[in-house]
Amino acid sequence: MVRYKRIYLEFFGYGEQHFIPCEICGSRAVDIHHIEAKGMGGSKTKDYIANLMALCRKCHTNCHTDKKANEEAQFLHFRFMLMYLKNMDKLKELVNEFAEAQYNYKLN
Repeated sequence: MVRYKRIYLEFFGYGEQHFIPCEICGSRAVDIHHIEAKGMGGSKTKDYIANLMALCRKCHTNCHTDKKANEEAQFLHFRFMLMYLKNMDKLKELVNEFAEAQYNYKLN
């Protein structure tokens, strides 16, 4: 598996077998898009989660042909990451409450 795809899947907790939604339209993502392009040399310095987003083929093509669409995609990606992180905080809070109530144990 290519490095940037592994970075994306690990951050969001996806496996290759999971349904991964397009971060723009919600259909099945088939590509991991570099918001700031890697360039023809394949620079690995662009392989970080804030620069990687899952897209369907139509949205991916649109991001490559329309600069404004790519800028909007970056905003949507930040919102997608923020929602994911908020959900993880909420999940951690619920697990903490359960552990404390059931086992008198507080998780860190």
